[in-house]
Order: sequence, then C-alpha cells, then structure tokens
Amino acid sequence: MSEAAPLQARRQGSAGWRSIPWLTLLLGWWAAGAVIAQQPHAVSRERGVPDVRYEPTPVDVTQAMLRLAQVKAGDIVYDLGCGDGRIVIDAVRQRGVSGVCVDIDPQRIAESRENARRAGVSSRIRFVNDDLLTTNIGDATVVMLFLSEQLNLAVRPKLLRELRPGTRVVSHWHDMGDWKPQNTVQVRSQGIRRPVYLWTIPPH
Repeated sequence: MSEAAPLQARRQGSAGWRSIPWLTLLLGWWAAGAVIAQQPHAVSRERGVPDVRYEPTPVDVTQAMLRLAQVKAGDIVYDLGCGDGRIVIDAVRQRGVSGVCVDIDPQRIAESRENARRAGVSSRIRFVNDDLLTTNIGDATVVMLFLSEQLNLAVRPKLLRELRPGTRVVSHWHDMGDWKPQNTVQVRSQGIRRPVYLWTIPPH
C-alpha cells in the first residue's frame, strides 16, 4: 500500500467520526417527529383541521338520536363536531328548541349557517368555530356526538365536569369506554346496523 492510501483511509475515518454529531441530530429530529405524529389532536387543532373524517349522519339516525334524547321544547341542543348542522337544525325545526353548532372546521360552520338559513332557523342557532374540547358547553341540556372512539374518551371528562346533572348525551356509533350507557338502540340505516347510545349526567 502506498503512503497515499493510509492517508486517504485516515481522512475517510476522520470524516466518518465528524459525521456522527450530524447523524445524532438527524436521529433526534426523526424521534421528535415521531412523538408529534403520535399527538394528532394537538397538531391538528393548531392548524384548525378536524380530528375525524367528515361523515354526515343519515336522516333516520338523526331522528333516532332526537327520540332517544327525548328532545323537547326548552332544551338547548349542542352538536360537538356538527358537520353540516343537520342534527341541530332538525332539533330546532321539529322540537322547538335552541341549538349550538360547534366545529373546528370553518367550512363545516359555513355549511351549517347556510343550511340553517335555508331552513329558516338561523336566529335560534349559535355557530361556534372552535375546538370541541375547549369550547364552553355548560348551558347544554342535550349534547349530540358523532366523533370517534378516541375523541369520545377525550371529551368524556369534559362532559362530566361541565354539564349539569340530568343533561342527556347521545352518541352515534361510538360508546364511552367503561361509562355504561343508560340506553342503546340499533338503527338499520344504509344497510348497516348503527348503535346509538344515551347517557345522563349524574349528580356531581
């Protein structure tokens, strides 16, 4: 081996050692990204992006939710993650209540406003473009949900903490873990059996 060869080898080895801090930094960036990826609620809410894919509730399921909650005149019906507003709009139009549509997606709130305007019930509905985990829900007497299993569990402590005893909570499709529902009905809609759950907020 020539004199140049060991020198070249030493230079390559030296460059390899010098690259280790960069490798460590890159691994650190990758690890940080992995941690962020495991926190979808925090990241998405910073950007105003919904946590769940938008899927309108079928009309027959909406009616079943209103019946199960025994919505009546004088109620204040909240829909957390309201989508196009159809549940609150039907409640206001059919049951003589007032309502609140809450959604983190401004497009959904815009649709809700327009649908309420067309239905002639805009004056009885408040529209809130906000994160359902932080918005104030203390005046609700009925809360409607069509979210996800994870988001139901995330919102459960808020419901129990902020809602008054006797407030009814209805969820389409997803339950609340070990919080046993007071009643459950199965609605066959669009060829699928869809569970609808009812809870009542207990005394604090």
